[in-house]
Amino acid sequence: MPRPERRAFRQLTTAAGLGPARFIADSRGRVSFVDLVASGTIEPPLESFRGRSILIRCKRQLAFVAALLQLDGIAARLVLCPSDLAPAHLPAVLAEAEVDAIVSDSADLAAPLLSDMPVLPCHVTGAGQYPLHPDQDRRTTTEWVLFTSGTSDRPKLVVHTLASLTGPLDDGLAAASDVVWSTFYDVRRYGGMQIMLRAFVGGGSMVLSQADEPVAAFLGRAGAYGVTHMSGTPSHWRRALMSTASDRISPRYIRLSGEIADQAILDNLAAAFPAATIAHAFASTEAGVAFSVEDGFAGFPAALVDQSGAKAELRVVDGSLRIRSARAAARYLGRRGMLRDTEGFVDTGDMLTLHDGRYHFAGRREGVINVGGQKVHPEEVEAVINRLPSVQMARVRAHRSPITGSLVVADIVVQPSSAQAPFAAIKAEILAACRAALPAHKVPAMLRAVPSLELAASGKLVRRHA
Repeated sequence: MPRPERRAFRQLTTAAGLGPARFIADSRGRVSFVDLVASGTIEPPLESFRGRSILIRCKRQLAFVAALLQLDGIAARLVLCPSDLAPAHLPAVLAEAEVDAIVSDSADLAAPLLSDMPVLPCHVTGAGQYPLHPDQDRRTTTEWVLFTSGTSDRPKLVVHTLASLTGPLDDGLAAASDVVWSTFYDVRRYGGMQIMLRAFVGGGSMVLSQADEPVAAFLGRAGAYGVTHMSGTPSHWRRALMSTASDRISPRYIRLSGEIADQAILDNLAAAFPAATIAHAFASTEAGVAFSVEDGFAGFPAALVDQSGAKAELRVVDGSLRIRSARAAARYLGRRGMLRDTEGFVDTGDMLTLHDGRYHFAGRREGVINVGGQKVHPEEVEAVINRLPSVQMARVRAHRSPITGSLVVADIVVQPSSAQAPFAAIKAEILAACRAALPAHKVPAMLRAVPSLELAASGKLVRRHA
């Protein structure tokens, strides 16, 4: 791979080889990479963006990708704003990133900002419209600013470059020209960005998701475009397996990240797609990609920890995973805390337990439920419940209690094949399994059957205190 710090995104994709068969598609159609790279999307001359801080806020992911192709290597900073960012957070984001102008394909998304700064139209054009000149100077090392996810608070702004974002792409996954990548993620978030870069830089094609698209419709599109490699959170994949359209896809490679991949979801995916390699990776917006495991088991080998000189060095401190690598972000924008410790490690806040030569993820440090002074990670309870054949998906959360501070409660989506069974029987099965595997304070005090569980835009389960 060429040195990313000296090459712009558009130059890298051109170097990877753009044949007419390679394409990027969304719910409104497909565009060949040749057309997308050859045509511009932003009406003012690109030189007017030289050295500026630009926020890209598009409703259509394809328009976002096209704008990114045009502006990388020219703008000093690109703020990759998810379309679902709460309007209340926008003023602080604009100030923190010192934004000079907004590029958008939607008046609705840009409306809250019109009175404060220029908003420039962006759209996917036909080939040859607003053409880019081959001698365009793209030597600027553009900062790519991504947003953290998984919280209702104002997200932190995390500074990457093309070099740090393409650092994990040397594993050969997208080397074949017939690879068609797809992801449940939004490509403006780190998980989706990784898949987009794999497609562009690695030589494959890309099928984009859409936030308001039903799972069955997305799976149908993915199948129609011949998707071979597909990624998402475990919650994304549980929803996919619940869909009647899950048989529309025949992936050769399935990747999970963003949440804990418990043994149940790994086994269920292996059963549903026996020809596919099933991998689960750990990555975060701040720390980048740490590792990928393909052995079919939850957790990861302890041998990966404390390997000096590894591409991503892992360390466990007070039970928390820490990562040091060139794939990590450079810093936070604004005064939002230190990204690294004094030795250059990023503290992920993901807690680990070690048994039988393997580290297992227990949950997030800040997600602990306090039951009378005793700690419960929701994910470890979910892992027990999700193993049961009558359960499709579970969410464990805290319920406030005047006596213990919190109680453990669980919302359960029942497998369609068990939907006719009395929930009382399923409840008894769940409680028996939890009592056999967990200490008493971790056993749910309440169980509730629900038709579905809400996912955040990041693809993670939404956990609310009640």
